[in-house]
Amino acid sequence: MAQQQYSQYSSRLILVTTIVIAIVLIVVIWPLSLIGKGSVKTGSSDDADARIQPVAKLELAKATAAKSDGKPRDGAAVYQSVCMACHASGAAGAPKAGDKAAWAPRIATGTTALVKSVTNGKGAMPPKGGAADLTDGEIKGAVEYLVGLAK
Repeated sequence: MAQQQYSQYSSRLILVTTIVIAIVLIVVIWPLSLIGKGSVKTGSSDDADARIQPVAKLELAKATAAKSDGKPRDGAAVYQSVCMACHASGAAGAPKAGDKAAWAPRIATGTTALVKSVTNGKGAMPPKGGAADLTDGEIKGAVEYLVGLAK
């Protein structure tokens, strides 16, 4: 008789376990089958996109030195508007303005070589220091101005 009770208990346990597993599977799988059918939101609404947008956007624009009167700028003006961005702080390995030790080997190459380096670009410096509107005379003036600061 104990064997029969154990068998009955075991059968009921298996039946209850099967029903519980079936209910859990229905609860988990059924909502997944509705995704894409309009019944359940998938989370790709425009509201979510708007919430995760960055707080601010940064747009880089090329800085241009303004020629207000159409006349060529002098070396100091070109330095202030174009060259100073890197040569004042030494950014990207640029020799700092006024640093005699850093400028000495460059000055030794001569003004013509320095003007050629500026015109063609060198290292991280883009051609014409990034100001494509610079004339050869303006570049030479800026080079002479920087050389004068280092002497």
